[in-house]
Amino acid sequence: MKTQKRHKLHIKPTNKDSFIKKALYWADKSDRFAYFNSNHYEFPHSGFKNFLAIGTYLNLSFNGQNDFKRLNEEVGKQPDFWIGHFTYDLKNQLEKLSSSHPNFPNFKPISFFIPTTIIHLEKDWMIESFEDPSEIYQKILDVNVKEVSPMSHKPRFRSEVTKNDYIKVAKKLREYIIEGDIYEINYCHEYTSENISIDPIATYLTLNRKVPSPFSTLYKNHSQYLLSASPERFLKKEGRTLISQPIKGTSPRSDDPFTDRMNKKYLTNSEKELAENMMIVDLVRNDLARSCKSGSVKVDEIFKVYSFPLWHQMISTISGELKTDVNLTDCIKNAFPMGSMTGAPKIKVMQLIEKYEKFQRNIYSGSIGYFLPNGDFDFNVIIRSLFYDKELNKSSFAVGGAITYDSTAEEEYTECQLKAKTFQSLFEIAH
Repeated sequence: MKTQKRHKLHIKPTNKDSFIKKALYWADKSDRFAYFNSNHYEFPHSGFKNFLAIGTYLNLSFNGQNDFKRLNEEVGKQPDFWIGHFTYDLKNQLEKLSSSHPNFPNFKPISFFIPTTIIHLEKDWMIESFEDPSEIYQKILDVNVKEVSPMSHKPRFRSEVTKNDYIKVAKKLREYIIEGDIYEINYCHEYTSENISIDPIATYLTLNRKVPSPFSTLYKNHSQYLLSASPERFLKKEGRTLISQPIKGTSPRSDDPFTDRMNKKYLTNSEKELAENMMIVDLVRNDLARSCKSGSVKVDEIFKVYSFPLWHQMISTISGELKTDVNLTDCIKNAFPMGSMTGAPKIKVMQLIEKYEKFQRNIYSGSIGYFLPNGDFDFNVIIRSLFYDKELNKSSFAVGGAITYDSTAEEEYTECQLKAKTFQSLFEIAH
C-alpha cells in the first residue's frame, strides 16, 4: 500500500505558545498523537525535531514474535513518518529472559503508526495532512482552552520500596560487583497513584515548564499517556551515521551560584561518576560495533557535563558508520535495551533487575521516537517520565540510578529522591 500525498499549508500563528496548547487539546480528540519537543537546546546532534503527529492513518500491531523484523519490513515498504515506542520488556524477545512483576503501564512491546496529520513546529511552521489543512488550522484556532483550576488535593504517589528496603538491595547488588559477577547495575523503583484524574495536556505543559529537556515528549496511545522530560538520547541515525548519547552522572542544581558551580565541578572530578560513565561508554561502543563498520566507532565527546534546570548531567557521545548490510531496526535491536538503563554485562544485570526490582518496567527505560521518510530516525531513553491511564485512573513514575563498586547506598537513595521530587511537585499547581 502506497501512502497518499499529504496536503500542505504554511502557517504563522500570532501566538505560538497558545497555538501549540490549542493544537495539543485538538490532538487529544484522536486515538493517538505524539508531540516531540527539543526545547531548542544547544546539544550535540540537536535534540528531537519539533513536531506534532496526530491521528492514525496506518497502525502496526505485533504478536510478540520477530517484532523488529516485521517493523523493518513495514517501514521499508512504506517510507513515511512512523511514530512509536519500544518497551524495555522487548529484552524477552532478544534473550532468554522473562518479566513476571505487576505490569503498569501496559504498553505493547512495539507499537507504531503513520499519522494522518503532522504539524511542523520549527523555523517554517506547516500543517501536512491527508485531510484539508486549512480546515484543521481553523479547528485548532477555534479550540477553547479552559483554565484548569488547581487541584483540591495533591495526589499521593506511593512506593513499594522503603528507604530501608532500597539500601538493603543496593548493598546486596554491590556484593555482586565485589564478587565479580557484574560491573554496574541500574536499580530502579516505582511510585504509583490510584484513583487519580489528571489533565494530561495541562500536566505535560507544567512538567515542560519545570523541566524543559531536549527529548521531551507527550504521547497518547488510546487511554495511555506518556509525559516525558527525558534528557537522554538512545539512538539516532543521520544518513549512514549512528549516534548514541548515554547519561551517567547526576548532581542537583542550586539557586546559589557558588553551590551550583561546586555541584557541577563534583561531576567533573568525581572518580565514581567518571567510572560509571566510562563503563557505559564501553558498553555502548560494543553495542554500536555490532552494527557499524570495523574501526568506525569512536567517542566524539566524553564526560561532558550539561546543565538542565534541575540537574547537571554527565553525557558522552559515541558514533559509528553503519555497515551496508545492517537494516533500520537491526541497529536498534543490536543496542537494545540501552546500557545506561541496564548496566554491564547486560544479560546478567537484566536477570538481577528482574530478581530485585518490584515492578515490570514496561515502557519505562524503553524508548519513544520516530522514523523519517528518508530512513533516518531518532529515539530517546524513557526516563524522567510520568505514565497515566485515563480508563484505569492510575498513574506512575519510576526513578533509579547506577550501583557501582564506589556507590554508597544512602547517596544513591538521595539521588533517586531528587529525581522523584520533580513528579511529586507536579500537581501543586496544575494550570
